[in-house]
Amino acid sequence: MLHPETETTLQRIRAEAGPDRAIVFVSGNFNIVHPGHLRLLKFAAECGDFLVVGVAADPGYDWMLPKDLRLEGVNAIGFVNHAFLLHDKLEDFIAALKPAVVVKGKEHENADNPEKPVLDGYGGKLLFSSGEVAFSSLDLIRREFREFNPSSIFKPLDYPRRHRFGFADLKAILGQFPSLRVLVLGDLIMDEYIACDPLGMSQEDPTIVVTPVLRELFVGGAGIVAGHAAGMGCKVSLLTVGGKDAMADLARERLASYQVDATILTDESRPTTNKQRFRAGNKTLLRVSHLKQHDIDADLQETMLAAVRDKLASTDLVVFSDFNYGCLPTKLVESISALCRERSIPMVADSQSSSQVGDISRFRNMLLIKPTEREARLALRDFDSGLVVLVEALRQKAKAKNVILTLAAEGLLVHAAAGRGSVLTDRLPAFNTAPKDAAGAGDSFFVCAALALAVGSDIWRSAYLASIAAACQVGRIGNIPVTTADIIKELDA
Repeated sequence: MLHPETETTLQRIRAEAGPDRAIVFVSGNFNIVHPGHLRLLKFAAECGDFLVVGVAADPGYDWMLPKDLRLEGVNAIGFVNHAFLLHDKLEDFIAALKPAVVVKGKEHENADNPEKPVLDGYGGKLLFSSGEVAFSSLDLIRREFREFNPSSIFKPLDYPRRHRFGFADLKAILGQFPSLRVLVLGDLIMDEYIACDPLGMSQEDPTIVVTPVLRELFVGGAGIVAGHAAGMGCKVSLLTVGGKDAMADLARERLASYQVDATILTDESRPTTNKQRFRAGNKTLLRVSHLKQHDIDADLQETMLAAVRDKLASTDLVVFSDFNYGCLPTKLVESISALCRERSIPMVADSQSSSQVGDISRFRNMLLIKPTEREARLALRDFDSGLVVLVEALRQKAKAKNVILTLAAEGLLVHAAAGRGSVLTDRLPAFNTAPKDAAGAGDSFFVCAALALAVGSDIWRSAYLASIAAACQVGRIGNIPVTTADIIKELDA
């Protein structure tokens, strides 16, 4: 006869797992959770769809911690779907639950296993494993994606003194962001991070061999630009193009969770751009891009222009987030820019050229442009001039009010018109001294600087505030929207 609590436990497990997911069951004392347990449970989780763990309520003499603490330890493991206190004989509970697979440690393989006849009776499987020797705790990897260490952020104090502002002024600027209505235009990208365990070097050829242990998908491109703006409190609309595929559907779902009003127009001639990063030991080993780079056709450009025209009446700032994958052809950019100038709506632009080639100078009359040094030199075909000469030439060619030139680990150069034909230039170092993933720095910086300028801040305060946003972003792995709370927490640190 089963324990009185067991029927409730069974009902919960069945409800959570649903009718179509294969249940895997593991049981044990779990006195102190150690790497051996983690390896076994990781193996078990990969044997089905829903991992259930029974923690022995009364293990007899073999216990060191109370049952509630042992259960809490198992519940804290990310790949365990449901853990509970097991009061019944193992074979009785298995007969009631009927899991598809039961997993036990390798040391039980040649022992008496009373649950095997029960499993044989309904077609279940009994598997033995100690897990893989090459193992990385998934919880530690997930923490790398979501948490950053604020102690690695250094905020220079000489720059605020030169430009006569304090952290209270920056907080006041942040407080104005919720008044902005922002329209983001540009390429949609889904960023896929595949965390791997390194196995060693191949004996056949000089190739590193890894095994994937965790896959995380993030909205990137113009999508994360919109996500950052929403995270900083703005009312945000996104207009972009994606494929007719599951990646576009996932992007819609994620963007809705970020409170972004997203319109993803479908282009059946291309997949939704997907960039994969294979990582091990906190380093990127390989990047693979799945994409098409041709311009969207004339009909889709007209559809996009009409959608922009409809949205401009309720827009305070237009953000061009161009990755040069065809979403923003020059003719479309010029048409949208003309509409914005007619309505005196400020525009900002970022046009990325890392593995692709673009021209930031085609975005004219912007409140802000933010090229890298390479992007500026490509736009001007100038590979010899010093930085100040380079950035001033770009400002004049693009007729931009402000230019911020990003210099990767060297920080950035701020360049702006100062009135009466003069310009001023200043430099900021990179604020995060131990970045985990530099991929998201530019987008978070660009959004924060643009929002600050749009509410009336000067370029000097805007660049400093944006540097803090970027420092928060690169302190974790993957694209997760930076929020006002993240920035304020760092300002208060």
